[in-house]
Amino acid sequence: AEIGDINDSIHPSHSIAKDLEHPKLFRTVGQLHSQLLKSTSDTYPPPTPLHKTLPLRNPNARTLWHWGARTIIMGILNVTPDSFSDGGQHLSPATAVDHAITMIEHGADIIDIGGESTRPGADHVTEQDELDRVIPVIRELRARGCTIPISIDTRRARVAELAVLAGADLVNDVSGGDHDPLMYATVARLNVPICLMHMRGSPQTMQNAENTTYPDNDVVPELNAHLARLVDRAVSAGVFRWNVIIDPGLGFAKTAEHSLSILRRLSEIVGHDAPLEGFPCLVGPSRKGFIGKVTGEMDASRRAFGTAAAVAAAVAGGADVLRVHDVKEMVDVVGVADAVWRKAGDGKEAVVCAFGGRGQ
Repeated sequence: AEIGDINDSIHPSHSIAKDLEHPKLFRTVGQLHSQLLKSTSDTYPPPTPLHKTLPLRNPNARTLWHWGARTIIMGILNVTPDSFSDGGQHLSPATAVDHAITMIEHGADIIDIGGESTRPGADHVTEQDELDRVIPVIRELRARGCTIPISIDTRRARVAELAVLAGADLVNDVSGGDHDPLMYATVARLNVPICLMHMRGSPQTMQNAENTTYPDNDVVPELNAHLARLVDRAVSAGVFRWNVIIDPGLGFAKTAEHSLSILRRLSEIVGHDAPLEGFPCLVGPSRKGFIGKVTGEMDASRRAFGTAAAVAAAVAGGADVLRVHDVKEMVDVVGVADAVWRKAGDGKEAVVCAFGGRGQ
């Protein structure tokens, strides 16, 4: 094979699976990549830079996200009566759709729609109640001409499937696929991306002493190992590696210090030579309790400034997607943070929306 052909295969594989062993050469992709670079450095020009992309296949929002060009803003739309900071504010489909459009106008790149509160101690929600909350909102957004990507925030495979059929583009599962044994197979069959989050227990139990206790009080090693297991299970079920996004799960089965440690050490999770290097990383610090503990602000809706600091820290640590309530303010924060910590993008925009998102 030509050197260029080999590079075209090894280089992207190294980006997403450098520890994968070649079945015949018995060397990892990382080792083959290093050998290729050494053997070609004096004879051939350097490989053409590649752009990691995430294909979103829904015909309403067909696009590519170019990871690394800039940080993506995910606007939170809780269609619930009991979410921790905005429960009940967007419970009717009309109010929810109006709020989604406002977030898009403020610069959101994607809307994350959830019909089940996963705050600590949240009440159980039936599958039908969850469907009745989210499906009309997704359908109405598409009917109103919105082509921005939509994420369905759910732990249930059936809700995920019906949401995708209604117009959603990816699945955001706070249980990482642990809650519903059909989730991985469903996502694989639909061929849509999934965000796998680190969590222990359930919303009812995740903040008890058992689930917030880690060896040596160090959350990062267990988090890395747990997420790696989830990724392996998803891939074994047929989910493509490039369709996997990881989320360290700030505030889920974690103390305030654990969440702060994750932000401080995010590069140990997704940075160079970190266990989850190559996987896009979503971080959701918005208005959470650890911010209130640091600032003393007990009203979650008034934690925008604290959230801004956490968002900037996440960008500095290598986050690709920030899940936030205060979209307009966080767009400015991310813009400055990207200018400071992220290399200049290639000018390619990934999101197009009729209501004037940042991809316009």
